[in-house]
Amino acid sequence: MALDREEALNVANVLTEALPYIRRFIGKTIVVKYGGNAMVDDALTQGFAQDIVLMKLVGMNPVVVHGGGPQIGSLLEKLGIQSEFIAGVRVTDAATMDVVEMVLGGTVNKAIVSLLNQAGGKAIGITGKDGGLIHARKMLMKDASGKALDIGFVGEVERINRDVVDTLVNSDFIPVIAPVGVGADGQSYNINADLVAGKVAEALHAEKLVLLTNVAGLQDKSGNVLTGLSTKQVDGLIADGTIYGGMLPKIQCALDAVKGGVTSSHIIDGRVEHAVLLEIFTDSGVGTLITNTKQDK
Repeated sequence: MALDREEALNVANVLTEALPYIRRFIGKTIVVKYGGNAMVDDALTQGFAQDIVLMKLVGMNPVVVHGGGPQIGSLLEKLGIQSEFIAGVRVTDAATMDVVEMVLGGTVNKAIVSLLNQAGGKAIGITGKDGGLIHARKMLMKDASGKALDIGFVGEVERINRDVVDTLVNSDFIPVIAPVGVGADGQSYNINADLVAGKVAEALHAEKLVLLTNVAGLQDKSGNVLTGLSTKQVDGLIADGTIYGGMLPKIQCALDAVKGGVTSSHIIDGRVEHAVLLEIFTDSGVGTLITNTKQDK
C-alpha cells in the first residue's frame, strides 16, 4: 500500500534529518548502557535492539554494557538469599556473587544477545572476565564516622583491556558486556554497570556514552529537563545541590567520561520507544547532553 503525500513527506524528513548524523558518526564508537524500563517492557526491548542494529548497519560501532539489578534481586529471593544494601550498593558475599555471575553473565547477557541477533545483528556476549576485559579491585567504603565497611565482592574498575572489544568490533560483531570484573587473584567482582560503561567508553575513546534511565534526563530545581551542558555547568549543579541522591552516581559517571576524553555523554529517557535512535539521529533528542565540544548533538 502506497504512502499518502503527508506520510511520504514525513518519512523523507526523518531520513534527511538523520543523514548528517549518519555521515558524522560513521566509524565512531558509541557505548550504550542498557538498563531500567528499557529491559523489561517488550516494545522497548525490541526498539532498543533495532536501534543498536541500525547503528551498526550504517557504519557506527555500538558497544552495549548492561545491568540486571532487578533480575539479580528476583533470583536471590527465589533462592532464599537476603539482599542487603549499603548506600545503594548491594552487599555481595560469596553466595550472592555466584548469583550475580549467573544472572549477568548468563540469563540477562544472553537474552540481550538473542534480541540483537533476532533484529538482524551479530552480537557476542562477554563478561569482564573474558580475555581479562575488566581488571577490577575491591571497592572500599566508609561510614559517616570514617569506619571501613565490608561490602563483600563489590568492585571498581582498575583497567579496561580494549583489545578484547576491538577484536569483536573489527570482526563486525556487536559486543554485549556484563559488568563482572576480575581481580589480580582471579576473584570475581560485581561492578556498577554505569561505572563500567563509562570506563569502557574512556578506554575506547568513544564518540558517545549513552546512559538509559527511567527519567526524562537531568532536571533543574523546577523540574525542567536540561538539554545541553558543559562539564563546568554540571560541576556547578552538583555543588549547588540540583543534582543529588540516586541520580548523582549516574551523572558523575557521565561527567567523568567526558573529562576522560569521551566527546559527549547522554542521559536519556529509556521509557521512550526508540530512545537511542531519537538521541543519535535527530536534532532534538530525548535527554541531556554533556560535552565540552561545541556541536549540534
